[in-house]
Amino acid sequence: MRVLRPGELGEGERERWRELRAATDAPRNPFMEPEFSVAVARVRPRARVAVLYEGAQPVGFLPYERGALGQGRAIGLGVSDCQGAVLGPGVALETDELLRGCSVSSFAFDNLEADQGLFVPYAAEEHATYVIDVEKGYETYESVLRTQSPKFLKTTLAKERRLGRQAGAVRFVFDERDPAALRTLMEWKSAQYRRTGRRDRFAQEWIARLVGRLAGTRAAQCTGTLSVLYAGERPVAAHFGLRSASVLACWFPAYDPEFAKYSPGLVLHLRMAEAAAAEGIGMLDMGRGPAEYKDSLKTGELAVYEGAATRPGVGAALHRLSREPARRAHGFVRARPRLAALAARTLKGAARLRRS
Repeated sequence: MRVLRPGELGEGERERWRELRAATDAPRNPFMEPEFSVAVARVRPRARVAVLYEGAQPVGFLPYERGALGQGRAIGLGVSDCQGAVLGPGVALETDELLRGCSVSSFAFDNLEADQGLFVPYAAEEHATYVIDVEKGYETYESVLRTQSPKFLKTTLAKERRLGRQAGAVRFVFDERDPAALRTLMEWKSAQYRRTGRRDRFAQEWIARLVGRLAGTRAAQCTGTLSVLYAGERPVAAHFGLRSASVLACWFPAYDPEFAKYSPGLVLHLRMAEAAAAEGIGMLDMGRGPAEYKDSLKTGELAVYEGAATRPGVGAALHRLSREPARRAHGFVRARPRLAALAARTLKGAARLRRS
């Protein structure tokens, strides 16, 4: 095993990473590609990747971040929507051995892939990530919506037509390259976080810088993609995410509240699904966390896991003391819909008070 900074990987090692990833049965989520880890390392100095070898041949990669006290975490934890190791078939490895080689006492994750045999046994919670299947084309997806969500589809398409009549011709750009559009999206998203009483991710410099770097990333299996819905010449909804050849990872959607009555965010997602299908992408991954719009748009769910692999010692105890109480409290609230709704209203009320 060698531990490197992601930017120190040679092109041969990166290509081997891609080959191993392509050989798995897991969806080709762009968060699991080397380009994402390299981008995170540019803004997170403690980012590392463990490279496992059999002889001179790389047979596995684990991207992670090492904390000041030796606690480890999935690379980009808090924003990465797919996590874990990339291992060749038949690689025999003990979790303790891997953590020791990485010089970490733990490996925390919150969106661990379901087939991560090294780490799933350490999961504390299972969550659903919501997906849209467009493998058979957008028309087939629309027919599914007509069956499972007929009122939703009819209403959304009617609002799209009304938006065009009242605000200007509706135009959709799947891969917008205008930096001003990305800045607008980030402003909308920051305002949304504040309105709902949640932490503003873009107020964290490393996240804003990471999105900026990924916006310029153009790789076959990890391309930053900014999609924008326009009414006339005015942007009314936008989304920034990452795409591979087969998966569009939905990441940061937002819309202009002035156009809320037209549900531009829902219209945007339908157009994203249509454009993704036209590009040969078979799945949109909307991420974990329940939301009404996800229930309306989804065709299925995948399992992801939250928890931490630990090895015996002081570091493991520090991890439990620092993270477990908050994780359990969040889990308790999420498992009780009435309590979760009350918590959401409380957050919004607190946000209104801060703005007044």
